[in-house]
Amino acid sequence: MNKILIIQTAFLGDVVLATALIEKLHAFYPEARLDFLLRKGNEGLLKEHPLLRQVLVWNKQEGKYKSLLRLLSQIRAEKYDLVVNVQRFGATGFLTALSGAKETVGFDKNPFSRLFTRRYPHNIESGTHEVERNDLLIQSVTNAIPSRPKLYPGQTDFAKVEELKKEPFICMAPTSVWFTKQYPQEQWVTLLDSLDPKYKVYLIGSPADKVYCDEIISLSQNQGVKNLCGQLSLLQSAALMRDAVLNYVNDSGPMHLASALNAPTAAVYCSTIPRFGFGPLSDFARIVEREEPLYCRPCGLHGYQECPEGHFKCARDIRNEQLLEVLELAERR
Repeated sequence: MNKILIIQTAFLGDVVLATALIEKLHAFYPEARLDFLLRKGNEGLLKEHPLLRQVLVWNKQEGKYKSLLRLLSQIRAEKYDLVVNVQRFGATGFLTALSGAKETVGFDKNPFSRLFTRRYPHNIESGTHEVERNDLLIQSVTNAIPSRPKLYPGQTDFAKVEELKKEPFICMAPTSVWFTKQYPQEQWVTLLDSLDPKYKVYLIGSPADKVYCDEIISLSQNQGVKNLCGQLSLLQSAALMRDAVLNYVNDSGPMHLASALNAPTAAVYCSTIPRFGFGPLSDFARIVEREEPLYCRPCGLHGYQECPEGHFKCARDIRNEQLLEVLELAERR
C-alpha cells in the first residue's frame, strides 16, 4: 500500500482523535505516503506533522461545492490505494465514493457508504471510545489494537511557551462551543479563588474566548491568573498543557489536545456523558461530573445553547471540592 488518505472534516477534537489512525497506519505501512483532509481552521493541528506527506484543506468559504470539486480533482489525481473516511456526512462521502481509490472505507451512517468498498457501524450508545470506533475502519488492513492520538508541536512551539513554565502552573480551558458543555463562569471563579497561590494559572482558548476569560479574571481574587486566549496556536497550547500540573477542561477540544500530548487532565462533564465515547485518554485523567443521576442528563450528544430544562443542574451541582480532589491526586503523582 503506497498512498493513503484519511478524511475527517469535523471539529477540532474529532481531528485530534483521528490522528490515532495516522500513528497506526504508519506503524503498519512505514513506507506509505499518508495524507489527511480536514476543514479550514484546523490545519494548524497537523502543521509539519512528521508522518504526513500533505494536509488537504476543505475551504467552505470559497464555496462549498466549488471547493469540493477542486478537492475531488486533486484526490483523483493522487490515485490513492486507500481512502479512510472518518466523517459521517454526505460531502466527504461524495469525495470518498468518487475518489478513484482502490479501496474506500467509512461508516454506514454516511449517505454514500453503499458505494464504499467496506462500511462499518458507528454506535454512540455502545460506550466504546471514538478512537476504537475509528479503528474499526482500518482493522482489516492492520490489527484490532488501536493506537493513541498524537500531535507533534515543533521546537518553535515549545520555545514559545517555555517562559510560561518557570513556576508550577495549571491550565484552564473554560469555554465550549456549546453552552451546556461549559462549566459555569462563576464556578470557574470559585475554583480559581480556592487554588494554592503557588500556582500560576493560564486560561487558554481562541480569540473569541478572550472576553469571557477576562470576565473570569475580573471576578476572581486570584492574582496569579493570565489570559492567553488568542495568543497561542493550537500546537503551542498543547505544548503548554503537556507540562502543567493539571489541565482543567470541559468536554471539548482542549480535552483532546491534552490527550494527544498525554497531559494530566481533569475533564468536567456537564450535559454530556463519558459513555458517548469522547473521554480523556491521558495516563492521568479524571472525570468530574454531577455525583447523582439526573433525569434529563444527557440531554444530547453535543449540548445546547441553553439548558432545555432551565435549571442547568448537571453543571451547577458539581462541587468545587471534586475539582480540587483531582488536583490533590495530580500533585501526588
